[in-house]
Amino acid sequence: MVGIPNDMLASLAGSAGNAEAWVQQNVSNYISKYGTDIRFVAIGNEPFLHSYKDMFTQTTLPALQNIQAALGKAGLGKKVKTTVPLNADVYQTDSGLPSGGDFRPDIRDLMLKIIKFIQDNGGILTINIYPFLSLQADPNFPKEFAFFNNKANPVVDGPIVYTNVYDANFDTLISALEKNGFGQMPVVIGEVGWPTDCDPNANIDNARRFNQGLLDRIIRGQGTPKRRAPPDVYIFSLIDEDNKSVEPGNFERHWGIFNYDGSIKYPLDLGKGKALTQAKGVKYLARQWCVLSPSAGVSDPNALAQSISQACQYADCTSIGPGSSCSNLDPQRNASYAFNMYYQTMDQRKDACSFNNLSTVTTVDPSQPPCRFEIMIDIGKHELSVSNKVPAAGFGSLLLVSLMLVLGLANGVH
Repeated sequence: MVGIPNDMLASLAGSAGNAEAWVQQNVSNYISKYGTDIRFVAIGNEPFLHSYKDMFTQTTLPALQNIQAALGKAGLGKKVKTTVPLNADVYQTDSGLPSGGDFRPDIRDLMLKIIKFIQDNGGILTINIYPFLSLQADPNFPKEFAFFNNKANPVVDGPIVYTNVYDANFDTLISALEKNGFGQMPVVIGEVGWPTDCDPNANIDNARRFNQGLLDRIIRGQGTPKRRAPPDVYIFSLIDEDNKSVEPGNFERHWGIFNYDGSIKYPLDLGKGKALTQAKGVKYLARQWCVLSPSAGVSDPNALAQSISQACQYADCTSIGPGSSCSNLDPQRNASYAFNMYYQTMDQRKDACSFNNLSTVTTVDPSQPPCRFEIMIDIGKHELSVSNKVPAAGFGSLLLVSLMLVLGLANGVH
C-alpha cells in the first residue's frame, strides 16, 4: 500500500496530469522496473479528522477519482486498487451501541460518495481503530474493555454480546455501511496497536497483551460478530518514530514493536512456531555517552534549564516526561539523558556534547533500568544483504513487505 500525504491532495485533485505523473513515478515505475508488489494506493491519511476543520473535504474525492483514472490509464486498474484510510471518528452511534452506527452527519453525503466510488472500482475501505486512544481519552473508560480476553463487563446489543472495544468499534462501522446499502463493502484495518511509553497505560506489558491478543485472533481466523471472517490488519507500528508530532501526546513516538535499532521490545507469538526476529547486521557508534559533567557548576539553574531545552528541541526527550520510562531519574541524570539524546541524534559529533561547559563524554553506561541511554546506529556500517541493484526506495518497499510478512498481517499475506 503506497500512501499519498494529505498535503498533496489539492494538487492531485486539481490536475489529472499531476495524478498521472504521480502514478508513473510512484507506482508504475516500481512495478515495471523492480517488480514491487503494490496492491493499493491510499488517498490521504485520516483526512476528515475534526481537528483538520474541513481542510480536505473538497479535495479527497477528486484526488481519489484522478488517481483511479491514472491507474486505469497506466494499465494498472485491475492490479492496483484505491482506498482512503479513515479515522474511526467518521462514524458514530447515537444509541451508544454498535447497531446504532452511522456516518458523521457533517460528512455523511461525502462518505457515501467515496464509498460508492471505491466499491464501483473494486477498492477497499480502510479504517484505523485505536482502543488505546479510547482508554487514554476517557478517564471513565473501563480499562479491561480495551483488551482481548478480559474481565470487563460485556456490552449487550440485542442478540450480540461485545466483550472488547475493538469488536464494538469495527461493528459500528459495519452497521453504518449496512444502513447505507454497503453491507458487503470490504474493510481493512489500516492501523491498530499499542504504545509502550509516555502514558500511564503505555508500557511493555499492556502493549504485549494487546498485540498478542490481536495476533491470536488473526491466527484463529476470528472476525467480529458482524463480520465473521477476519479483515486484513496492519499493526501500528514497525519501529518508534522519534520525530513524530506529539500533539496528541508524547506516546505518539512509541508505538513500535521494535526499538529504533531493530531490536525487539517484547516477544510476540506469530503462530506455527514463528516469532519476531530482530534486525541483523546493525552496527553502532562508539560506546560513549554525553552526560552532565560531575564537576559542572549548577549554581545557575537557568543555564542548565536552557541547555536541556536546547537539547530537547532537536532530540526526542519524551521518555523523561512524567509517567514515562525515564521519569525516575534524579535532576542530574535527567540532564544527562537530554544531553545524550542530542549527542546521539547528532551522530556523536564532537561539538554535540558542548552545553555551556556543563557536559562531558563518558564511556561508563549511565543507563538506569528501565531507562536506557541510547547509542546511535552507525549508518555507514550496516551489513546489508540486499542487492546493490535495488535502489533506496526499493529497499524501503522491501522493508514494508518484510513488516507484513513478519507480523503475519492480514488474513495471510499472499
